[in-house]
Amino acid sequence: MSRARVAAASTLPAHCYTSTGTFARERERIFDRSWLYVARVETLREAGAFALVELFGESLILVRGGDGALRAFYNVCRHRGTRLCESAAGRFAGAIVCPYHAWTFALDGSLAAARNMSGVPGFDKADYPLHAVAVEEVAGCAFVNFSADPEQRLAPTAKAYLAPLAAKLARWDVGRLSLGHTATYEVAANWKLIVQNYSECYHCPVIHPQLDALSPWDSGSNDLAEGAILGGPMSLRDAHDTMSLSGNRRRAPLGGVDGDDLKRVYYYALFPTTLLSLHPDYVMLHRVVPLGVDRSRVVCEWLFAPEATAEPGFDPSDAVDFWDLTNRQDWHVCELSQRGIASRAYTPGPYSEFESMLAAYDAHYRTVMEFGSATP
Repeated sequence: MSRARVAAASTLPAHCYTSTGTFARERERIFDRSWLYVARVETLREAGAFALVELFGESLILVRGGDGALRAFYNVCRHRGTRLCESAAGRFAGAIVCPYHAWTFALDGSLAAARNMSGVPGFDKADYPLHAVAVEEVAGCAFVNFSADPEQRLAPTAKAYLAPLAAKLARWDVGRLSLGHTATYEVAANWKLIVQNYSECYHCPVIHPQLDALSPWDSGSNDLAEGAILGGPMSLRDAHDTMSLSGNRRRAPLGGVDGDDLKRVYYYALFPTTLLSLHPDYVMLHRVVPLGVDRSRVVCEWLFAPEATAEPGFDPSDAVDFWDLTNRQDWHVCELSQRGIASRAYTPGPYSEFESMLAAYDAHYRTVMEFGSATP
């Protein structure tokens, strides 16, 4: 985004962070149409393997079919609406069986058996498959989209949505990586404040002295500056070669990472709520789950080369502890922002030139929400 456009931009109005009406509109305009990252698929390789996903009050079952395809279904029996599955993850023994009346669904969602229903006039099992949700795998990640109509989605496919990152996902070999650690945080802040905080380092010398000691706060540049995916690299200081407590890399570089990228970390915000960080020796994913207009859950995942996670005594704490500290610093200031914006004294303020990605994010948000350039 040009300096002139940044200079003309300002922060979003308060209702975007505090209004339940705006939050409901976001569900309709954004979250029902976006590709949303929900899970790594490494635990979903075998037929029958499943995981539950909770989003916006909906429970979804991700399951690997006998044909190898990954599918997603609403966790709702077609008989009387009972939740089919309670376990967070596991493996179905060839079918999904309702715990109430034992209606049985094949792994492809079709109704395989319905007890004592054969005598019901007009009943046809083919009329009662599980309700499906669109799901795609890209780089070892499962993305779902609530819209059944590709033309209504913000991108027709997850692959198309992630196309600007395809080369980097391949270079870092993200599809091959293993989950080394997961941390979940509850944050009393609107989901956009978390994404916006991630998208600038103007605050880093104030909030993150440990981070600034490893990577200069003003070293960032952006190779994706408009649209649904925004961000770019920041440089590591000469004495350091990764983001960790010591700043020293304990693992080999990932995939094809070499050259200048051994001294860089790439940070991308994937609209609306996925944050991707590509480090020389590991990858991080932040999944922001809106729980309400002023509440969010953040699931943070650290991915490493499978050779590293398979080593006896594998210890990711150098990266995990560094980012846990950094995350908690961020969550605290996001909560302070939420409280301040809720005040009658808040009015939109100007962005600095180091916050160009926020201005670009806001512009994309306004477009999707159909707010236009005027204050709604």
